[in-house]
Amino acid sequence: MTIREDLAAVLMEGRDMTIATLLESGGPHAVTVSYASDGHVVFFGCSAESQKAKNIARDPRVAVTISLPYADWSQIRGLSAIGRARRLDGGEAERAGMLFLRKFPQLAAFVQVDAAQSEMALFEITLENVGVLDYRKGFGHVEHVWLIGEPEAA
Repeated sequence: MTIREDLAAVLMEGRDMTIATLLESGGPHAVTVSYASDGHVVFFGCSAESQKAKNIARDPRVAVTISLPYADWSQIRGLSAIGRARRLDGGEAERAGMLFLRKFPQLAAFVQVDAAQSEMALFEITLENVGVLDYRKGFGHVEHVWLIGEPEAA
């Protein structure tokens, strides 16, 4: 598997991620949210009035981590990444909402599908640099991939 395939597999298999946004003071604000993905793009939802929504409106830079369940340390897999988040609206929000419903069918019982009438805000995270952790390849094995803004080779 290539590093991009490993990344897509972790995103597909995972259910929750920790997202860190920046408070107005510059300090980190980290919370766990459920997410859906499409390729290497990640989507999450939260209250439109939440601290993370306010933080992203002011500064789109985020960091995320995802850890997959494991039985022992030799099976640890996950990722850590930096990227930028933006709030979705209209058709983009509807598409993200449908991705969530496919991944979490139970969601239909808790929120309206029509994001325009909901107090929920949907966000897209464009991942820029990702470290994919895979202990199956060795203790502490991590590979990095630039998805956006890859530095030029020296």
